[in-house]
Amino acid sequence: MSEKPELLSPAGDLERLHMALLYGAGAVYIAGRGFAMRSAAANFSDEQLLQGVAAAHEKGAKLYVTCNTLPREDELELLPEYLAFLQKAGVDGLIVADLGVMGLAKRYAPRLPLHVSTQFGVTNSASASALYELGADTVVLARELPLEEIKKIRANTPKELRLEAFVHGSMCISFSGRCLLSNYMTGRDANRGQCAQPCRWKYHLVEEKRPGQYYEISEDGGTHIMNAQDLRMIEHLPELLDAGVGSLKIEGRMKSAYYTAVVTNAYRQALDAAWEGRELDSVWVEETEKVSHRPYCTGFYIGTPGEHYSGGYESQADVAAVVESCDGEGNAVLTQRSKFYAGDTLELLLPGRPPVPVKAENMTGAEGEPIQDTRRAMMEIHLKLPVCAPRYSVLRKNRA
Repeated sequence: MSEKPELLSPAGDLERLHMALLYGAGAVYIAGRGFAMRSAAANFSDEQLLQGVAAAHEKGAKLYVTCNTLPREDELELLPEYLAFLQKAGVDGLIVADLGVMGLAKRYAPRLPLHVSTQFGVTNSASASALYELGADTVVLARELPLEEIKKIRANTPKELRLEAFVHGSMCISFSGRCLLSNYMTGRDANRGQCAQPCRWKYHLVEEKRPGQYYEISEDGGTHIMNAQDLRMIEHLPELLDAGVGSLKIEGRMKSAYYTAVVTNAYRQALDAAWEGRELDSVWVEETEKVSHRPYCTGFYIGTPGEHYSGGYESQADVAAVVESCDGEGNAVLTQRSKFYAGDTLELLLPGRPPVPVKAENMTGAEGEPIQDTRRAMMEIHLKLPVCAPRYSVLRKNRA
């Protein structure tokens, strides 16, 4: 591979976009006013999207916009104007999952590179090559592919076609996200961004003649037969690069700004190490344990996927505050995100550096008054940091 792969991070709003850029994303993917697979995410208004484009380009990064739902007939009439707006806004690519949307994009936004979403389910070189002939710049491979098959797809597709693959985050139990379970059970269409995630629910068995009597299906307190573990490939980026993957994608537009910051920072260091042939420092693997997650596995890439997970999320830390400003001597203005107390030991997360310990001492509020705790949500906090920290840097508190 002659060109360094791209690190692609998610952003559900402007703050998460700024954090992704600060902590090393080469590109960020967002959703605009519609046609995206995460309708519950905050998403970007037109004005915010323009701000996002400017922020990404100022950092030398790219901004991609998701348009990867499967639109119904009465939704198509809204697409031309939206696609034209995205091109005029200067976004760097459009993520699509529908041949009709591809055709409309080529007509109304012909300068936008087209990235075919994992929702399309590309599992072979014939499909990838056909999409390239139809105008695709990038294909996001189906998540069901092992590394050996990705190598073969790379060998049998045009070298100009970039292959993108997920490296971290939640995994859908269905075939690359095309699932009707939510539709059947709640009337919320997963293919239009409204998934209620019934695959994560806890199920019991009811015998027909004993209504109201619920029986456990397994001995461990119930079963979540479709609740997949989370993907983590941070220790296997050299293999992904060797397979020819040109864009490494982190899942999580609905996840927190803290998640975006920590995971982007960790994978930035891992990708740089893999590209330069260096051994990965274990601190970056440990960082992925500090965000909310299910138990990790390597998905279908290596061997068989992990077993289903019969519980919720786990985490070793919580975000405490975010840096709003900081002078050259480390005097910082923070915004509170969760409660902490004077005397607590926090960690400052800086781009490309292991966490820096910070003692919460001599804290003051917005009016300069001494404070002993941060009990009010989003309150202003003044705290001296050991180093100058850029805006959007994160402070966290490890759990006992």
